[in-house]
Amino acid sequence: MSNYKFILSGGGTGGHIYPAVAIADELKIRYPDAEFLFVGASDRMEMDKVPQAGYKIEGLWISGIQRKLTIKNMAFPFKLMSSLLRSRKIIKSFKPDVVIGTGGFASGPLLQVATSKKIPSLIQEQNSYPGITNKLLGKKVNTICVAYEGLEKFFPKEKIKLTGNPIRKDLLEVKSKQIEGKDAFKLIHSKHTLLVLGGSLGARRINQLIEANLETFKAQNVQVIWQCGKLYYNQYKGYNEIDNVQVHAFLNTMDLAYAAADVIISRAGAISVSELCIVGKPVIFIPSPNVAEDHQTKNAKAVADKNAAILIREKDLDSDFENQFSELISNEDNRKQLSKSIRALALVNATNDIVDEVEKLLKK
Repeated sequence: MSNYKFILSGGGTGGHIYPAVAIADELKIRYPDAEFLFVGASDRMEMDKVPQAGYKIEGLWISGIQRKLTIKNMAFPFKLMSSLLRSRKIIKSFKPDVVIGTGGFASGPLLQVATSKKIPSLIQEQNSYPGITNKLLGKKVNTICVAYEGLEKFFPKEKIKLTGNPIRKDLLEVKSKQIEGKDAFKLIHSKHTLLVLGGSLGARRINQLIEANLETFKAQNVQVIWQCGKLYYNQYKGYNEIDNVQVHAFLNTMDLAYAAADVIISRAGAISVSELCIVGKPVIFIPSPNVAEDHQTKNAKAVADKNAAILIREKDLDSDFENQFSELISNEDNRKQLSKSIRALALVNATNDIVDEVEKLLKK
């Protein structure tokens, strides 16, 4: 039987949506006749991104619980009840064979209902420190696919499978695209290239750091591909006039940008970290301090503790960045060592391995 039915739920950020789509794509290759339904939060980005990827989506009226007393929190019990009822209706009419959650608010009510009805279920945890939704669901689901070691302190050990995070297929070939990448960005091949990533919206503190160090980069003969984010593009686009700097709101050819880079500065969202392990270039992580449970610092630390990346916290940038960057650019052995160490952490077959776990649930 290949006309299976799958419900996937995850959203709020690209880090939850992208893995869900990658898992669905792989299931579709294996089961071309299968039916898919996504469930998201009705006011979040998944309502646009999932249909763009070619899948149907239903929205729940749900949001996170704020850490302080707000009007939003007073609405939370009503949103939760509404979402549980809606999830019950969706599951009753769609009759899924397996339900898959990739984190985010909407996956909570949906998997709560699925597990109460004994429908086989799996969650995929992208971070080294799980969010509240997945922590609660871990006790109830059949299988938990993780990207980091040491998560038995949050989840039942016998349910955990170390698979890694689903990654875009075009990143697996980055190593062979260096010349193509440098040409695509019209770079000088003999110069070092720094790639700066602050996420799709941008990262204010990273942008301020780059602006403050443009003279330093020039003195070190470093050319810069600076993805400043769409919120900040108008503020920084004037720096395109400088001969060693190019400013982009967004990078559409991420594989070529990674291929062109010699050193990368990045936030430490879970999917970015997994991608950077596969790309295998020397990385300076500057985690965002403004995310739930300080996830990004924990993700970056998991890599930096294995001497596979440099971690600089935002509060230490003024004192530490210039020295650490200069040392990295001038020390080729150090760069090679970081590349080798970060590549050793890459889990290249993550999407296949997760779908193998889904197949085991189908057989049950």
